[in-house]
Amino acid sequence: MPTRKYTYYDYTLSLCPECLKRIDAKIVFENDNVYMLKRCPEHGNSKVLIADDIPYYKNIRNYNKPSETPYTFNTKTHYGCPYDCGLCPDHEQHSCLTIVEITDRCNLTCPTCYAGSSPTYGRHRTLEEVKAMLDAIVVNEKEPDVVQISGGEPTLHPQFFEILDYAKTLPIKHIMVNTNGIEIAKDFEFAKRLHGYSPDFEIYLQFDSFKDEALFTLRGAHVKKIREKAIEHLNKLNLSTTLVVTLQKGVNDDEIGSIIEYALKQRCVRGVTFQPTQLAGRYDNFNQETDRITLTEVRRKILEQTQIFNPDDLIPVPCNPDALVMGYVLKLAGNNIPLTRYVNPADLLDNSKNTIVYEQDQELHKKMFEIFSTGTSTDKASSKLHSLLCCLPFVEAPNLSYNNLFRIIIMQFIDAHNFDVRAIKKGTRLDKVIQFREF
Repeated sequence: MPTRKYTYYDYTLSLCPECLKRIDAKIVFENDNVYMLKRCPEHGNSKVLIADDIPYYKNIRNYNKPSETPYTFNTKTHYGCPYDCGLCPDHEQHSCLTIVEITDRCNLTCPTCYAGSSPTYGRHRTLEEVKAMLDAIVVNEKEPDVVQISGGEPTLHPQFFEILDYAKTLPIKHIMVNTNGIEIAKDFEFAKRLHGYSPDFEIYLQFDSFKDEALFTLRGAHVKKIREKAIEHLNKLNLSTTLVVTLQKGVNDDEIGSIIEYALKQRCVRGVTFQPTQLAGRYDNFNQETDRITLTEVRRKILEQTQIFNPDDLIPVPCNPDALVMGYVLKLAGNNIPLTRYVNPADLLDNSKNTIVYEQDQELHKKMFEIFSTGTSTDKASSKLHSLLCCLPFVEAPNLSYNNLFRIIIMQFIDAHNFDVRAIKKGTRLDKVIQFREF
């Protein structure tokens, strides 16, 4: 009998990249890669690479945990995913991390910006609008895990600190500020004021490359010295920071390992998040055949470019395994000890907590103290690590704290080409984590 050149694996729903109509899609294996094949009656066939690691892609389904929905939904289901997002009752996951965009304005005009922000684009949200957004999150989540204040560039908002003041009055477990670091770099007093919102507060700092040419390609400006000064100020304050790397093929994907090694040496840095570019916003100079970087390719490059991790250290995040990878390291006495390899997947699937806020779990405090206290042998520690979930808690002990935690996250953005309804229903990111309509 005739055979196809690929192996059929699965079926999903996607979008036509031209007209954005919802269409059927096949997931197939071909030449050691995973592709999505789809056909729009009007615009014809399309094919997109979605993974370059078939065994890892198959393993994703083993990390698919039961859905946890918000306490309330904000919209009704009329047309089906993704047309009713807001969130509608057909959604399968509460907002583990919610982005609140307080402004469209930015002091950069980055060629890769998915939001199209610039010094002249859009407007600042009013304080009343932002409060309404934050209140809606609390209604949905009761005690939101992570809320990220974003933009545009949020530090430009004329009432930025009033927004943070209000956010800290709410039962939000962890607040992040997504920033390019310009204000932090140029004004140490500004950074000190940010530090006043600790604990449970973190800077999500744009940090793409060590190369001037790459930074100019990604950001349209020479920002190397700005990044260095921002890190200097954050290190002085030991203000918890995540480095956020926008990855573009052939521009900075060869620096993944060096960025991780640099981050591990910084006092303030708690981890690195890698975000491959996608076709959205201002980034329209995108060749679908040559420029797309998949989540699995980033994972492979981490393994190739560092000496720290093995494949068991970088695993799917159960709340959205199609779009997120995580790995955790213990920084202790100059050593970097990967932890995720000791995690029992069943513990991840049975657990409901967000990967960023485990440090607030009192029961885990006791476990961590038992495992890493000086009275525990290495063999006993290894056996107890199997009972851990996926993150270090904050332990009130002299030699173990949140400062010892280092996490790697790979976050796969989604555009009209690689849109997969399975990932959308379990996550809340289509170009952005969540888009609150203006009140």
